[in-house]
Amino acid sequence: MAQETSNAEEKKTTTDRFGLVFALVAAGVAMSNLDLFVVNVAMPDISADFHGTALSSLSWVLNAYSMVFAALLVPAGSIADRIGARRAYLLGVGSFTVASVLCAVAPDVWFLVGARVVQAAGAALLIPASLGLLLAAAPPEKRTSAVRNWAALSGLAAALGPVIGGALAQIDWRWIFLINLPIGVLTVVGGLRSLTHVPGRADGGRTDVLGAALLTAGIGAVALALIKGQTWGWSSARLVGTLVAAVVLLAAFLWQSSRHPSPVLPLDLMVLPALRPAMLANLLFAVPFSVMLLSVTLWCQDVWGWSALSTGLAIAPGPLMVPLLSKYAGMVSRRIGLGATAAIGCVLFGIGLAWWTVELDAAHHDYLTALLPGMLLTGVGVCLAMPTLVATAVTKLPPTSFSTGSAVATMARQAGGVVGVAGLVAVLGQPHGTAAVVRSFQHGWQFGMLTTAAATLACCLLLRSTRPAAPAGR
Repeated sequence: MAQETSNAEEKKTTTDRFGLVFALVAAGVAMSNLDLFVVNVAMPDISADFHGTALSSLSWVLNAYSMVFAALLVPAGSIADRIGARRAYLLGVGSFTVASVLCAVAPDVWFLVGARVVQAAGAALLIPASLGLLLAAAPPEKRTSAVRNWAALSGLAAALGPVIGGALAQIDWRWIFLINLPIGVLTVVGGLRSLTHVPGRADGGRTDVLGAALLTAGIGAVALALIKGQTWGWSSARLVGTLVAAVVLLAAFLWQSSRHPSPVLPLDLMVLPALRPAMLANLLFAVPFSVMLLSVTLWCQDVWGWSALSTGLAIAPGPLMVPLLSKYAGMVSRRIGLGATAAIGCVLFGIGLAWWTVELDAAHHDYLTALLPGMLLTGVGVCLAMPTLVATAVTKLPPTSFSTGSAVATMARQAGGVVGVAGLVAVLGQPHGTAAVVRSFQHGWQFGMLTTAAATLACCLLLRSTRPAAPAGR
C-alpha cells in the first residue's frame, strides 16, 4: 500500500513538473511564433512611419528574419545539445526579448532590420532548445502528444497573430514588439527558478566552426535566391549563381560533417527510421501552408478591401482548429498511425484550397459560405498533418540530439515556407482588372493544391514505419 502511494505521488510530481516545463516553453515559443504573424499585418503602418522608404528596403524587415532564422536553426540546435537545452533556451529567450525592445525603438528601417536579425538568432536558439526541454521532461510514452501540443502552439499563433497585430498596429506598430518584453522577462525569471538542467552532449570534441559556417551560408543562399527570385528573375545569372553557390556550400558542409569528430549535424541521425520521409513531408506541407496564410491575407485586404484587424479575425477560425482539435487528432493517430493521419490532413487541406478556387468572388464579400468553409477545412487539415509530421520527425531521436533533430525539422518547415511565399508571389504576378486578379489567386491556390498532393505522397512513405502497434495478445 505504501509502495502504491509512493508511486502515485511520484507520478503526480512528474506530471506537475512536466506541466510547468510546458508552460515555460509555451511562453517563449508563442512569443517567437506570434512575432512571425504580427509583423506581416503591421507592414503598412511601418512603411507610413518611415517616410520615403522604398518597398525593396522595407521587405528586408521580413526577409532578413526568414533568412537568418532558417540558416541558424541547425547550428543553434547543435549548440543547445552541447551546452544543455535549459541554458540555450534562456539565452535564446533573453536575446529575442532584448532584440524586440531594439525593434520597438528603431529610428530607421535599417536599424529595424538589424534588430530583426538579432531576433531571428534568438528564435533559432530558443525553438529547438524548447523542444529539447520538452522531450527531456516528457515520459517516453507521452512524447508524441507533447510534440503535438508544442506544434499546436504554431497554429494558435497563426490564429491570434493577425488579430493581435492588427489591434496593436492601430495604436502604434512599435507595440507589436514591446508586447514581448513582459513575456520574455517572466519566462527568463521563471525558467531560472524552475527549469531543470538537461545534460549536454558529452562528446568532448571541438566545435565544428567551419561546418556551422558552411551550413549557415548555404541555407542563407537558398533563402536569398527564393526571396529575391521574383525581383532578379528566375532565369537571371544572379539567381543561378546564388543557387550554384548554395549547392557547393551545402556539399562542402556534408563533406565536412562526414569527417569531423563532432559535426554540427551528426549524419547518423539521417538514417533513423522515418526521419528522412518525415523531413520531406514537413518541407512539402509547409509550402501550401504558407500559400494559404499569405493568399487569404492578400485576398481580404487587397481584393475585398478589409482592414488588418478584420482580416485577422477572418483568418482566425482556421488556425484555431489546431489547438482545439489537437487532442482528437492524437486519438486518430494512435488508431490509424501517424503517416495515415498526416495524409488525411493533407487531403482535407487540399479540399479547402479547392473550395476557394470555386467559391470566392471579388464582387461578393461572402465570408460565411465562401471563405469560412475553406478556412475550417484547411484548419482541420493542418491540425491532422503539421503536428503529426513534427512528432514523426523528432520523437524517435536519441536524447542527446533532441535539439539538433528538432532544428532540422523546423528548418525543413521554414525552407518550405520560403518556397511557398516565393512561389505564390511568382504565380500572382501583377494582374490588371478584377477578372485577372481572381484568376491569379485561383492559380495560386492551384499551386498550393499541387504541393499539397506532393506532401500527401510523402506522407504515404511513412505508412509502414508509423503503423500503430498491434494490441497485446495478437
